[in-house]
Amino acid sequence: MENIQILMAGLTAIILFVFGLENFSKEIEAITGERFRKSLSRATKIPVIGVLIGAVVTAVIQSSSATSVITISLVNAGVLSFKNSVGIIFGSNIGTTVTAQLVAFKLTAFAPVIIILGFALSLIRTRFSVFGKAIFYFGFVFFSLNLISSSLQPLQSNTTLIELLTQPQNPIYAILAGCLFTAAVQSSSVTTGLAIIFTQQGLLGLENAVLLIMGANIGTTATAMIAMFNMDIAAKKTAMSHFLFNLGGVLIFLPFLLAFGNKLSTLNMEPAIALANIHLVFNVATSLVFILLIGPFTRVVDLFLGEGKMDFERLAIPVLNEEMNFDSIKKSLENESNRLLNFLQENYNLVTLSIETNYRGVSDAAGKRIDYVDFIKKEYMAYFSKVVTQVHDETNSRKLIRLINQLDYLFQIHDSIKDLFNTKKVMSDHFIELKSDILLLIRELSSQTLVLFGTLNESLAADKPFDIPKASKEMQIHLDDAHKDLLSLLVDPGRRDAGALTNFITYSQRLKDKLINYANIRTAIE
Repeated sequence: MENIQILMAGLTAIILFVFGLENFSKEIEAITGERFRKSLSRATKIPVIGVLIGAVVTAVIQSSSATSVITISLVNAGVLSFKNSVGIIFGSNIGTTVTAQLVAFKLTAFAPVIIILGFALSLIRTRFSVFGKAIFYFGFVFFSLNLISSSLQPLQSNTTLIELLTQPQNPIYAILAGCLFTAAVQSSSVTTGLAIIFTQQGLLGLENAVLLIMGANIGTTATAMIAMFNMDIAAKKTAMSHFLFNLGGVLIFLPFLLAFGNKLSTLNMEPAIALANIHLVFNVATSLVFILLIGPFTRVVDLFLGEGKMDFERLAIPVLNEEMNFDSIKKSLENESNRLLNFLQENYNLVTLSIETNYRGVSDAAGKRIDYVDFIKKEYMAYFSKVVTQVHDETNSRKLIRLINQLDYLFQIHDSIKDLFNTKKVMSDHFIELKSDILLLIRELSSQTLVLFGTLNESLAADKPFDIPKASKEMQIHLDDAHKDLLSLLVDPGRRDAGALTNFITYSQRLKDKLINYANIRTAIE
């Protein structure tokens, strides 16, 4: 009975630890928001910089799984290349060793103070209150570790258990146990923290603890492997590289552990501190080895998954170079405007196709492209705020403002396409099925809008005049006809799908107006 009580108390404390760690990670991500993602997206072509970014971010959010999943999503969005993402993956393993060091040096004793500080900060209405919950959960993580330690302390008198855990076990079984437990709780920090506490109490032998931590490194890749589904080939490569990197590290250092593992007990330091230091050295050494071999490593990943292509061609992210003159800035913005208009035409085509066909694959593809334009929009907004300070000539400044206005209209066009996509999502959420007459109206409107897109694209690409009044009038006739047809459908209370058509016509009207306005702006600039 006593053992059951100890087990229940220990299990409860472990659950609190997992809860605290998960919420701490969420709070940090909520505070940092876009800055967090941009810190990853700024990784340079130098792998060491990527390693540093991955290590720092993971040390802050205390989750290598979260870092890897976000990195994979950035690769999928085209923000990071596969090769640049690999350094961040390497660094995430180093960052996760911070928890082990804090636990090993018994800094968890300050947990109550941190909890009180976080709670007090969240109550006080200051600009620092936003950090209150994050600090609270940080203290909660280590307070729960103290609970685990105290709840399992009675097990120190169980000689049978101590003999089982301290005697060297089959390395494969120990690594597998660490791998499966980490995959289940989705955090190597949990496994590492528990291993160090057990080692501190003398419940776990150092040799077995090292094997558990090595297994945890493999198990933490489970989240990334799950996240890679429904993503393009580059994102899948990043997830695969995370798995191969962690598995490779274990395979490289396992022979050394098997050969010299029996000498770990002779180390002249506390077992818990020794374990934390081994954890750090193992992850740093593995990262260094793979950085040196990053070329062959990425080629091996290419060999597994193939070169492949991304599911859609990415747009260029605007970068301000102080050496660029106005002419080069103007040319770059004009070229990207043309590319963005083409990209938006494809987005509109996919969105309307998803409404007409109701195929999930088409809808997912449209959603991915819309999310990507959202990211590009934010990059351009930041770029505009910087580029205006680089142009001082009054004439050039006016031209630049018109170019910025032109791109702003393109992003407004994107917003209307996004509204149409959200209409589709609302229909799906409420299980609204479109009948054939409405599908025909949507197809007619979408076809005419695509004609307007296409004519505008062709005239701009060929530098030919675009008859704006004629195009506007023809499109408006189709919109007015759709409105008339809609009125007869709205009379029938049983036609739930008529409401969806109302939104479609409204957003199509806005889209048409924005396309015409964009054409007017381009004509004025030309």
